[in-house]
Amino acid sequence: MPQHLTVDLTLPLTVRRFLSLREAGSERDALDALAEVGVEYVIDNPFQTLSGGEARRVLLARALLGQPDLLVLDEPSAGVDVMGQGELYDLIRKIRDQRGCSVLLVSHDLHLVMAATDQVLCLNHHICCAGQPEAVAQHPEYLALFGTELRHSLAVYTHDHDHHHDLAGETVDHTDHDHG
Repeated sequence: MPQHLTVDLTLPLTVRRFLSLREAGSERDALDALAEVGVEYVIDNPFQTLSGGEARRVLLARALLGQPDLLVLDEPSAGVDVMGQGELYDLIRKIRDQRGCSVLLVSHDLHLVMAATDQVLCLNHHICCAGQPEAVAQHPEYLALFGTELRHSLAVYTHDHDHHHDLAGETVDHTDHDHG
């Protein structure tokens, strides 16, 4: 899913037509993907008239048409209002869990990244630190980049799993994880 997509205002491009350009799946698949992301009602709207949140969801639906094992999202909340950002990240988490696909998410929005991910890779011309959000938020290189004020202002969401994921994103229970 790209960070930005600009469609010329004079181009007659409905969401239906935009999704058909993907060459993956049927029109029924497109409607199902739009329903999955909560914007099936925009199917006949011109793409250029969509709100920021609707456009991001249509782009996400388009990515889902390919039945990805890995969903690559570049700044998925770009152009989305603050309320919609949290909803979008919740949707991405739901899609990941229901479809069993991995998500590689690139973002500069540290509050959302730290709250919505299982693993963080912090880059600044090199890999500064990596790991679970709680560990990264305390890493010396992360603190040197962003300071302690940011660390204290981040509401790091935590959740417990009774399982782990392998590199392919498959669920591995504690017994398998401890031995592999």
